[in-house]
Amino acid sequence: MKKLFPSAAAALDGVVADGQLLAVGGFGLCGIPEALIDALRDSGVRNLTVAANNAGVDGFGLGKLLETRQIKKMIASYVGENKEFERQYLAGELELEFTPQGTLAEKLRAGGAGIPAFFTKTGVGTIVAEGKELREFDGETYVMERSLVPDVALVKAAVADTSGNLRFNLTARNFNPAAATAGRICIVEVEKIVAVGELAPDDIHLPGIYVHRIVHNPTPEKRIEKRTTRPA
Repeated sequence: MKKLFPSAAAALDGVVADGQLLAVGGFGLCGIPEALIDALRDSGVRNLTVAANNAGVDGFGLGKLLETRQIKKMIASYVGENKEFERQYLAGELELEFTPQGTLAEKLRAGGAGIPAFFTKTGVGTIVAEGKELREFDGETYVMERSLVPDVALVKAAVADTSGNLRFNLTARNFNPAAATAGRICIVEVEKIVAVGELAPDDIHLPGIYVHRIVHNPTPEKRIEKRTTRPA
């Protein structure tokens, strides 16, 4: 199966469509699939539900899809640093399913493992638990959370071989492996592509069985979200 595609647009062609549920890797601006997000914007698909830790910042990352009104609902943990996100949500223009960070990670992991739901104490007694089943185990109350199985996962990795085996770079791994395993179709953007066998087995963070399409982006912007300095 040929997994390499000449461009992000080509990799999305025939896969993304209106009304889909997408999982997008990244944490803040760290480890986001920049080129795939741009290509998703240019594809013109609309009414998307996006599961991601956050929605980028104004004018970058998933923030670009908010500006074009292509996202109708976010399933996210953190919504700061994005004024347009705030404006749309407060104006009733954007649906939001607040999800604790660990719960979001488990929703994706469980979806990839074929587990339809799980129980957690996180969120009990808060708005997170509203409308959800509660159950008692050993005298403690838990809330049931449904797993996520996105139609498409957009993922960023540092290195891929031509079979789709991936290696992530340090903290840029974040939500990317979980998103990749959960998605019915996984499209990955990588900075370097190598031949099969060049990645040592112990250096492979995600096996290629989860990866369907690969896009080479050797020069991502890698914008810094916040820079903190100290006086000289």
